[in-house]
Amino acid sequence: MADQSQDKPWGGRFSEATDAFVEAFTASVTFDQKMADQDINGSIAHATMLAEVGVLTQDEKQQIIDGLEEIRQDIKDGNFDWSVSLEDVHMNIEARLTDKIGITGKKLHTGRSRNDQVATDIRLYLREAIDGILGEITRLQTGLVGLAEREAEAIMPGFTHLQTAQPVTFGHHMMAWYEMLTRDYERLVDCRKRVNRMPLGSAALAGTTYPINREITAKLLGFEGISENSLDGVSDRDFAIEFISASSLIMTHLSRFSEELVLWTSAQFNFIDLPDRFCTGSSIMPQKKNPDVPELVRGKTGRVNGHLICLLTLMKGQPLAYNKDNQEDKEPLFDTIETVYNCLRAYADMVPAIEIKHDSMREAARRGFSTATDLADYLVKKGVAFRDSHEVVGKAVRYGLDTNKDLSEMTLEELQVFSDVIDGSVFDVLTLEGSVNARDHLGGTAPAQVKAATARARKVLEARDL
Repeated sequence: MADQSQDKPWGGRFSEATDAFVEAFTASVTFDQKMADQDINGSIAHATMLAEVGVLTQDEKQQIIDGLEEIRQDIKDGNFDWSVSLEDVHMNIEARLTDKIGITGKKLHTGRSRNDQVATDIRLYLREAIDGILGEITRLQTGLVGLAEREAEAIMPGFTHLQTAQPVTFGHHMMAWYEMLTRDYERLVDCRKRVNRMPLGSAALAGTTYPINREITAKLLGFEGISENSLDGVSDRDFAIEFISASSLIMTHLSRFSEELVLWTSAQFNFIDLPDRFCTGSSIMPQKKNPDVPELVRGKTGRVNGHLICLLTLMKGQPLAYNKDNQEDKEPLFDTIETVYNCLRAYADMVPAIEIKHDSMREAARRGFSTATDLADYLVKKGVAFRDSHEVVGKAVRYGLDTNKDLSEMTLEELQVFSDVIDGSVFDVLTLEGSVNARDHLGGTAPAQVKAATARARKVLEARDL
């Protein structure tokens, strides 16, 4: 029993081996092996720093680095046997290193703990993941801008309360999606700043007695800053919570997009067509074409929201410093990264291929008295108080409902019954084109403004450093 305990780095303290079930229950190697590359990079930087300050010789440093690079290749080639008894990615790699180069491998852990090691690995992994997600957001936004440019003049109904409100252009609608994603991008960029702080050197919780130089390690690993407090450095996972919070907003926006795409592809709306490669059929109804990609993205939003609650709950009851609870941070984080990236990828592939059904959208925009506000504004410009113009238009709409006529279909004589200030110029504002073109200001739906917005957006996208 005592001999078995010596297999663990803490074996000297224990008189019996870890229970087999407990060993499996507490192990994390089945999922944290995802961070093997980051763990090796961190170890190489740590060994380099230890040599710089004289804790390791140059020869020892080189042995460690060469051994770690061999292990990296073994993992890449699928020739690495992961051991549950060694608990995690860190101990697996360190044990393999010691097998390769002997006692020098054990010196690698000088001046650090698994606590600051894992905190560093997670940050390195998440930093890389954020960069990948930012790239997919940019790719999706590029697709949206292209679609908006293409359909800058396509007229569709704009909705409030899912009721026809005012005509808008499809390009304007796509640029609304673009704006949501811009804020998502900005949040992730801001989040990355706090992710990119190095906890390595915090050791278990109090720092180390060895003459380490954290600035060297930080520079080697590309960190922009160093954690200022060792207790905080090893224990808090607020950076992961912040990332999942930002991810929840990304997914919320994608879910809103999905809801609209699902509606628009239905026979009742018939606004767009999604390519067959992004849809599936029915096992029983041969006519069906189901918008599975948007539906699944909408569903996965709940998954990411759940991960946010998971990490918030994980963190809220922990006293300083590190606790085993934090082992539960990785699976929700890893799944969030994968889910968000894949959803963005699917959308980035799908959006440029969306086909617009112009006639259906235009007809829908024509129904529902969508130019009523334009008539009210017209009357105000003729000197009628807005509240009075609102009443006049309301009566005209009532007449339209009774006669089954849109405002644009009424004769001048019919319209003049409601106000004698109306003249022939009214038909310039009652058309769908007149309505959207009249809103020719920054942020408006006019085709000219959509094209200006897409031009500005292209400059922003081109300026991003990916």
